[in-house]
Amino acid sequence: MNASLNRRARMMRAPLSKDLSTQYGFKTASLRKGDTVLVSRGDYKGHEGKVISLIMPRNKITVEGVNIKKMDGTNKLVKISPSKVTITKLDLSDKRRKQLFELKSKK
Repeated sequence: MNASLNRRARMMRAPLSKDLSTQYGFKTASLRKGDTVLVSRGDYKGHEGKVISLIMPRNKITVEGVNIKKMDGTNKLVKISPSKVTITKLDLSDKRRKQLFELKSKK
């Protein structure tokens, strides 16, 4: 993929849950490390966990608790597309992100 960094960041968005959507007044948000997500499609549907890492070059994320068992018995994290998850809880520890959500919700 030859997309620029700001375009890749735009691709790392996921829909908000219905509760969050009504609370803040918009449907999608950028994913961040620490957000709690629910896998809504695919083999791991129904799993909920925190986002461990964002893999920008591949446009994938890894979620806590979503892993596959390898032949040698170790667990490996599964990379999931952001379009297959729903954000259920936002990590608002960053002051700037919290301020952004509050400003958008007032409009």
